Amino acid sequence: MAEFKEITSSREFGEILDESCQRKIILFKHSTTCPISERAWQEVRTFMKENTDDVLVVMIKVIESRAVSNQVANDLEVKHQSPQVLLLSNRKVLWHVSHQSVTQNNIMKALEGEILPFNLI
Repeated sequence: MAEFKEITSSREFGEILDESCQRKIILFKHSTTCPISERAWQEVRTFMKENTDDVLVVMIKVIESRAVSNQVANDLEVKHQSPQVLLLSNRKVLWHVSHQSVTQNNIMKALEGEILPFNLI
């Protein structure tokens, strides 16, 4: 099972960026009031149950932790959406999807390199 952590502060986000230099991070931005986001959260939970890789899944609740959610969008230069999944490695976004594209299958494909990263730098 993948490791899970919810973050609520800028300090924790900085720690996650640092950790992305050691292993891949799945960052999930979740709206607790949106049914589409609830479906995406179910997909992420299924991914966590079935994944055995050394990956950390991090959740930010976008309403409750709006400042951190905005910081993610600004610092990583990825337009905010929710639900949204970002794959981080070495402090960079390798891949991201939102809304109906947040699926266990897409997350697995991105981690396995079957979906080409959009940011190869």
